[in-house]
Amino acid sequence: MSASLPPRAPVGVWLIGARGSVATTVVAGCAALAAGLHPPTGMLTETSAFSGSGLPALSSLVFGGHDTAHCPLPKRAEELTAAGVLPHGLTTAVAAELAAADREIRPGGPVAGDRREPEELIAAFAADIQDFTRRTGAARTVVVNVASTEPAPQGTDLPPSSLYAAAALRAGCPYVNFTPSTGLHHPALAPLATESGLPYAGRDGKTGQTLLRSVLGPMFRQRALAVRAWSGTNLLGGGDGAALADPAAAAAKNAGKERVLTETLGHTPEGEVHIDDVPALGEFKTAWDHIAFDGFLGTRMVLQTIWQGVDSALAAPLVLDLVRLTARAHEAGLSGPLGDLGFYFKDPMGDGPADLTDQYAALLRLAARLRTDDAPAGEER
Repeated sequence: MSASLPPRAPVGVWLIGARGSVATTVVAGCAALAAGLHPPTGMLTETSAFSGSGLPALSSLVFGGHDTAHCPLPKRAEELTAAGVLPHGLTTAVAAELAAADREIRPGGPVAGDRREPEELIAAFAADIQDFTRRTGAARTVVVNVASTEPAPQGTDLPPSSLYAAAALRAGCPYVNFTPSTGLHHPALAPLATESGLPYAGRDGKTGQTLLRSVLGPMFRQRALAVRAWSGTNLLGGGDGAALADPAAAAAKNAGKERVLTETLGHTPEGEVHIDDVPALGEFKTAWDHIAFDGFLGTRMVLQTIWQGVDSALAAPLVLDLVRLTARAHEAGLSGPLGDLGFYFKDPMGDGPADLTDQYAALLRLAARLRTDDAPAGEER
């Protein structure tokens, strides 16, 4: 009988916006999958393509984070259940895991009246992350920004997302920006990111409307169909709707949507995306696109698409994929922007293709590369 493999150390997941809808769904969902309560729908890292890549088990992930909100995770999960996001009974089944994660959430910032200088905030955030990693015995901690979208910064000051990104670097942690916010994109952080030797990825998770655009754009180009205009509307409720009611935050969000069209079509068509806050929709959203294009002999044609879904449920499996892949990349000694993770983002860092098929091929190459870099055996859910 062969000797049993020693258990692998936990992997920390530090969520910026740890009491939001996405973070709550990530924590509850991870616990449900680890317990075998639900299948891992939407998680590529649970497919055969990633078998043997040495990814950390879902059961090994431990959660903490920063947030300026105060609603405990178990209560937030109850709210998401009432809103139709989480299935009934799940909050009770994973109550212990939600409570454990909530105990690891620390106050974020800056908040109104906070007089701390940026350096003080960065140092405090980094200390929180390092303390979490030490106390949990985590082999490494991946910092993931899942907070509400912030406006693009004006001037040279570091916005909150960049303060957290700088703290991740200082704490020696890989970093993933799942939002359109600035994060590591701030010019002041570029040399620090390079010098850190850490892997990082982002930005702006590709969950719905832009996912569809990254498929349709190449289709039009490959069929030599001339797209004249591409307009869209997003109807959002919940926290996202409220945050994106700010025109500056909406502009930051839309930049990635429009960039995907330019890169996949080879030109920028007429039209833009509008975002409307509709509180009555709750956690649900509707995304509508109207595409005007020319066919043979200049025949005018139109394609319309409607995407209806729940952003947090779309985002959560992607966040778990990114945590596992980024943690494994760090373990394997990879550093710098993880361009092969562009499949997951509207505005991916590093070099990589723009259309979804090519991005998926790059992701599979990364999975193969991780298999050759001394992937630990015995991985499990």
